[in-house]
Amino acid sequence: MAYQNGNSRLRLSILWVFIILNFFARDIHELGRPGMLEQMMSGTIDGVVVTEMLMLIGGIMIEIPILMTVLALLLPHGINRWANIGVGLLTMVMIVAMNIKPDLDNVFFMSIQLIALIAIVGIAWQWRAPERQMR
Repeated sequence: MAYQNGNSRLRLSILWVFIILNFFARDIHELGRPGMLEQMMSGTIDGVVVTEMLMLIGGIMIEIPILMTVLALLLPHGINRWANIGVGLLTMVMIVAMNIKPDLDNVFFMSIQLIALIAIVGIAWQWRAPERQMR
């Protein structure tokens, strides 16, 4: 159990990096979809007009997991634990909401990300406060 608790911060941070890499891999993979580059250049993707507000929302959505890679290492235990649980659940909702009409490759990437997020929530849920060191 000490091994598990001692590495929770690092494991959480690594899992957040893994999720971010999967976001980027999915986005790069989408560029190969027929017509995607043309849609991006026209400012509409799958019939949705890409506005500044939509770009801001997308930036915030990716910044949250990026921020968690650092916060998982730096926050005090209690706040860290609940931040990983809350942000993990929020990110699950975000990923599912972004994939209203998913194709097979999106389902693949979404599944991988959801598994990693379930692991994050599970690690954070089981993470107990470290014992205080005796002087």
